[in-house]
Amino acid sequence: MTGPSRNVITHDGAKTFIPLATHFRDLGYDVRYIGGDAPPADPRKTFAHFACFYATIKSPLRLLRCFRALAAHGVPVLTWNRDAPHYLNQPRWRLKLLEYLRPFDLYASHSTIDGRRFGGENFYLGNAADTDRYFLDASAATWRQFRQTDYYRYDVSFFGAMDGTRYKEMRSRQAFFAALGERLAARGIRFLFREAAGMGADEQVALIQKSRINLNFGASCDYGSSVASGLPERCYGIPASGGFLLCDKRTHARDDFTPNDNWAEFDGLDDAVTQIEFWLANFAAARDLAERCHAHVMSHHTYALRAKVLHDRLLDWHASRQEPRR
Repeated sequence: MTGPSRNVITHDGAKTFIPLATHFRDLGYDVRYIGGDAPPADPRKTFAHFACFYATIKSPLRLLRCFRALAAHGVPVLTWNRDAPHYLNQPRWRLKLLEYLRPFDLYASHSTIDGRRFGGENFYLGNAADTDRYFLDASAATWRQFRQTDYYRYDVSFFGAMDGTRYKEMRSRQAFFAALGERLAARGIRFLFREAAGMGADEQVALIQKSRINLNFGASCDYGSSVASGLPERCYGIPASGGFLLCDKRTHARDDFTPNDNWAEFDGLDDAVTQIEFWLANFAAARDLAERCHAHVMSHHTYALRAKVLHDRLLDWHASRQEPRR
């Protein structure tokens, strides 16, 4: 049964769990890392175990035994996959095996375009704004400052992984920004496209806030896919920081945003240039949309809210397995 007797959430250090940990603590749980020399938690007190999707791919049979041992004590296992649909460098046979085993009780993914099911319950869960790492002073003075055209250093910017020479999944992004840079330079548009390696959160936020338009194009998890699907974290972090986001067309955008109300997008290089020129020429409208997008992200797409979604799912899981009263 749930309640005070189950107040522990364990995890194996999954990268996707890290920004959620604080918010599960805020919900009243004792969050414990289980790995290395860490003592095991009492399963009778454990509410849930958060597993790393990739660790499970690499050792599916060993971890499945661990998960079944937890299940015997009424402990659900959940994971959050933010690398679908490509699962970069993962052999197909491992994915097929994991799909056959379905080791997770709850499987969340930022993209469901491939239709894979790795758990008993499978559902969409988009990325989010990490407001613990970047915080906007959302005072009236800040918003007034963002509406002054002379406040900005760049018309257009992008930061992210861009080395297509070393990483094949970045080749399309590198080629896109090289071509876009030529188009913008010919039009006298100020831009900065740079590699994100070494940039801290403060530096990223400063660049976002000094750019009239912040772009997203591509993601490593799109490599080999016929369509761009899940939204990278910057699609939430840019609006959370007060910036105006112009994103490439992605299938899941309409799950989390509403085009023309709190979302602006482009479809290909030519349309990117058209949209950039439009939003630069309609600066007040761009700032109106940016403010609506900021409000929407803060009310719907923070990691605190993602933790609540998962918590509600876990409560439902436990409730569905309680024995009926007699």
